[in-house]
Amino acid sequence: MMQFIDTHTHLFAEQFELDQKEVIQRALNSGITKMCIPHIDQESTKQFYNLCNAYPNNCFPLMGLHPTSVTKEYKTQLDFIFKQFEDGELNLDQGKFYGVGEIGIDLFWDKTSLKYQQEAFEQQLLFAKEKKMPIIIHARESFNELFEIVDKHLDENLFGIFHCFTGNIEQAQHIMKYETFLMGIGGVLTFKNSGLDKTLEKVPLDFLVLETDSPYLAPIPHRGKRNETSYLTLVAEKMASVYQCSLEHIADVTTRNAKSIFNFGEE
Repeated sequence: MMQFIDTHTHLFAEQFELDQKEVIQRALNSGITKMCIPHIDQESTKQFYNLCNAYPNNCFPLMGLHPTSVTKEYKTQLDFIFKQFEDGELNLDQGKFYGVGEIGIDLFWDKTSLKYQQEAFEQQLLFAKEKKMPIIIHARESFNELFEIVDKHLDENLFGIFHCFTGNIEQAQHIMKYETFLMGIGGVLTFKNSGLDKTLEKVPLDFLVLETDSPYLAPIPHRGKRNETSYLTLVAEKMASVYQCSLEHIADVTTRNAKSIFNFGEE
């Protein structure tokens, strides 16, 4: 069976409270054996740990403060986040995190917190560099603000994924110039008028990984409903159509790309 990696899924979200086990089994049955689980904020931490400890061979935890959870009290929130890395061996059966995320800047929901979001993003970015861990970047109406910070700190120790990439070709080219960042592609690729397929025609497959961002952004034909990791194959099929290649090739390349970012260890 082809192997896929969902590089971004919130399987601990309340939308999966009643059937989380079944959702994960459907993913495994679809060949999606690795699922990266980004943290959101302090309130969801218990559910986050419970999920990752229940599936230590399949759910790989990332720790960070989501930009929509950033307030003027963000320093207190970051103290909590950074302490999780110290206590990781106590809280996680796996004993480690695989990246810093989900972090970034979101100017769709709240522009008034931009200053705090910039500061929180930069501090987590610098923390990740020190730890030599990947960052998972949430970019919503904020590419310029994010690029300004990444440009300033770019070196070989700064790497990761621009999650849920839906930008234009100029923004994709900016990311590709970094050479250490990939773009996460999810359900939006399947949307009829997204234009993302046209952008990807100019982006080499080596810069892409697959993701669902479940329970959000379900691909066609499930758009508007709850997303889940097993739907990743629908994104992969659309990607194969865009690149005019086999589904197997999409699986091979995107899995390799994901493994280049996350240190999963040997199978």
